[in-house]
Amino acid sequence: MKSANRKRQALATAPQWLARYLVDTNVLIAASAAMARRRGVPLLPHHREVSPPDPALQEQVLHWLEGFAASPAHLVLDNAGAINVEYHHKLGFHDYGIEVVMAKLSRDEVDRVQVDYDRDGSGILPQPLDEVVHDLADRKMVAAAQQALDLPGSSAIVFAGDTDWHDWECELTRTGLTLLPLLPDWSRTRHAEKQRRLHKGHSHD
Repeated sequence: MKSANRKRQALATAPQWLARYLVDTNVLIAASAAMARRRGVPLLPHHREVSPPDPALQEQVLHWLEGFAASPAHLVLDNAGAINVEYHHKLGFHDYGIEVVMAKLSRDEVDRVQVDYDRDGSGILPQPLDEVVHDLADRKMVAAAQQALDLPGSSAIVFAGDTDWHDWECELTRTGLTLLPLLPDWSRTRHAEKQRRLHKGHSHD
């Protein structure tokens, strides 16, 4: 009886996973930094430079990624492989984030979508997003997330410390995309601070 109650409680508190996620590279790096600490292995330069730098917040990101790894939810990648290339470029082979990507690939829990690229290798976006998403590396992420909207089931873009996503949030959601900030209090506060600095700088022009 107690075992059955515990099982029901676990199900009640388990995350309601969407069908698929486009995972920002920052999530994989932050989670990998937390896992490196947990495993007692030396931190690599990209671990020390990731945002947020707070180990407790990185542990929260790791908690989500561990749940995602164990869930049936799919990872969104592009047919050209550019997103996976970025993952491997920004992380080490033994990073936990890469372990999760490889595990999803091995279990065929990946949805590949078509992303078109310009001559500079940046993802092509329709208007108005073409003028909104200024980070060239993230344009392919947005393009892949848009293509994923055509697949059955729900999807979201997951991010942690990259506050640029909040810059584009209104326009992205208007096109039907869903954003999932893993550290909403931290990232929204950091984004507001960035906006205040920009406003202050412009007011002095």
